[in-house]
Amino acid sequence: MSTRRIMTARGINSFNGTFDWDDAIFDSLIIAGVTFFSTLGAGTVTGLPTTTSLIAAGIAAATQFFVTLAIKRGLRQPGPIEEETNNDD
Repeated sequence: MSTRRIMTARGINSFNGTFDWDDAIFDSLIIAGVTFFSTLGAGTVTGLPTTTSLIAAGIAAATQFFVTLAIKRGLRQPGPIEEETNNDD
């Protein structure tokens, strides 16, 4: 049995074809961390109070985490072009 993992448009699948949650969560945490520290830095540069800057950075990081996870998981509605190509009529 091979342990090779396959990269797809939605993320990495494990060798048996199932979605790799560990990889998706790890990637989302990395991107959320970058978002947190860049927002924190921007708040500091613009002169926001420390508490306000931390709250803004936390909200931005949490939002980025869930958006990235949703994109990796493929949670979105199909667009009009995809609906036409998937139509069996």
